[in-house]
Amino acid sequence: MEQLNRVELRGIVGNVRIQTFEENRMARIGLATNYAYKDREGAAVIDTSWHNVVVWEGRSIQGLDRIGKGTKLHVTGRIRYTNYTGVDGINRTGTDIIANQIKIIDDPDPMSYEM
Repeated sequence: MEQLNRVELRGIVGNVRIQTFEENRMARIGLATNYAYKDREGAAVIDTSWHNVVVWEGRSIQGLDRIGKGTKLHVTGRIRYTNYTGVDGINRTGTDIIANQIKIIDDPDPMSYEM
C-alpha cells in the first residue's frame, strides 16, 4: 500500500519569523485560510483556520525576505506533528506544515521554488 502525506494550502500570511541556524535560514509562517459557507438560516459564514508553515531556505528556495504580513501564498508540503511540554507543564501536540514548494500569488515578479 502506498502512503501519502501531502497538504496544499492557499492563504494569506499573518506573521513571519525568520531564524538563522548556522548558515541555514528558516521561516515560520502563520498562514490563514478561509472556508465560506451558508448556515441553516442562509447567512454567510466565514471560517478562518490558522496553519503553522515551516520553510527552509536552500538551493531552490530563496527570497524568504519577500514574504510578509498580507502576502498571498500557495504552499505545498507535508504535515508534521510534534509533542512538547508547555510552560504550564501540560503535554501538547503541535501541527506544522513542512513546505516543499511555495509560490507568492499576485506578485508582479512571481516566486515559485521547490525544495
